[in-house]
Amino acid sequence: MTVTLDFGSQKDLSTRRALSDLSLSVAKCKKIVVVTGAGISCSSGIPDFRSSDGLYALVKEKYPDVVLKGRDLFDASLFRDQTSTAVFYTFIAQLKQSIDAATPGPTHHFLQLLDSKKKLLRSYTQNIDGFEARAGLLGSASHEAKSNGKGKSKIRTKEVRNVQLHGDIHRVRCRSCSAEYPCTKEHISMFVEGLAPECPECLQRAEARIARSARTIKVGSLRPAIVLYDEPHPLGDDIGTIQSADLARNPDMLIIMGTSLKVHGLKKLVKEFAKTVHSGAPSSPSKAKKWSGKVVFVNRTPPAAEWAGIIDYHVVGETDAWVEKVTEDWKKMRPSDFEVQQTLVATDGDVSMNGNFKVVAATKTKAKDAKKKPRKDEENVPPLPTDMVLSTPDVSSLTVKTVSTPPLSPSKRRQTNSHYSADSSPSKRRTLPSMKKGLKDLDRGLLFTKAAGVADMDLYDNMNDLSMQSPPKVKPPKAGRAVRVAAF
Repeated sequence: MTVTLDFGSQKDLSTRRALSDLSLSVAKCKKIVVVTGAGISCSSGIPDFRSSDGLYALVKEKYPDVVLKGRDLFDASLFRDQTSTAVFYTFIAQLKQSIDAATPGPTHHFLQLLDSKKKLLRSYTQNIDGFEARAGLLGSASHEAKSNGKGKSKIRTKEVRNVQLHGDIHRVRCRSCSAEYPCTKEHISMFVEGLAPECPECLQRAEARIARSARTIKVGSLRPAIVLYDEPHPLGDDIGTIQSADLARNPDMLIIMGTSLKVHGLKKLVKEFAKTVHSGAPSSPSKAKKWSGKVVFVNRTPPAAEWAGIIDYHVVGETDAWVEKVTEDWKKMRPSDFEVQQTLVATDGDVSMNGNFKVVAATKTKAKDAKKKPRKDEENVPPLPTDMVLSTPDVSSLTVKTVSTPPLSPSKRRQTNSHYSADSSPSKRRTLPSMKKGLKDLDRGLLFTKAAGVADMDLYDNMNDLSMQSPPKVKPPKAGRAVRVAAF
């Protein structure tokens, strides 16, 4: 069931409380999808389409014999008739001049605020005025969003923040080769007269074919790069990819503003997003995230009966007034979201307090970069304040000041190569018996040196050889000579 909240009657306590809850939901949600229509540009001086003073009514009043229905002015079948095509060009040229003289409204800046606070998942708009791009959101139809690399995608889908469902009036497109160009004053001057300029791309190819005596080709004409009824969208595949990616990210709130929800394609898009938002809503109001999973519709006219159970809240009123209240409540409820650390920077090179300064926002270091740097207890520690003593005779008489430092904790003591050392712990210290401590050097010399008064004692040397080689053979003594052998 849809809850209707009249923004003009805030004297009711329940209405004020419900509006405050919606403001809190906007402040806390992190993946908000916004769908907008012509109603958000009315405060900028751009009329909508279906109201009593909208564009359709103005077209009927100005061209009663040519256009029977206002919808026919934006139908692809108008190019079949030369008169209706001329009326279309004239009307679009006047609309383009009105848009160029206008400025974005509070609702457009609110979308940029959501994006700067990392809360806007994506913006989808039916508008062709391009005010979202002037407010700071990269549009899908802009030249900056075009992809220059090789691949199927024509736009950089990850960088697009505002999806233009009906194209952009600030660009023109060839009806033959689909080449796009920025809409210039020369194009507008021809559109005002009901004429269509020639496509430079087609004209260049035609002249090149004539130069080499080839068969001539048809030169296409330029038209406003907006999407009419019953014609395919040039970026339809890319928009479908963006929508599927946003649905997979599970948005936690859907805001619909300034549209009557009458176009079939838009109705399907809104219903899919609303289903995903409701699937992530808490099952019971007692849960902590009860502020998520809401579908809000802000418009002067109520939604049709088919939206019952899909739209949760209908805020009756102007979109600019509602977003201003949401921003005001947001600043009161969560002031930390709007705090910016400021730094004084010298503008004239004078770093003294007498110089001129300007205030700039200080950049915050990313937490990811801080995690990448390993922390070590032994690094970045200042040296101990000890006095330096030179090894010269002049300062040899100076006394060295020693600084007593407290012992480190057991966890920070530098360990040796082997944890079985004698100094590691009292329990691991070994006490060797006296017999294993070894002999004195004088006694050791009697065992490993030759005895006094004994000559040619090669036998002692051979006894120290513990290798696997067999001992050398001893030649028998010759007769007539006696050999003195020392006794063991």
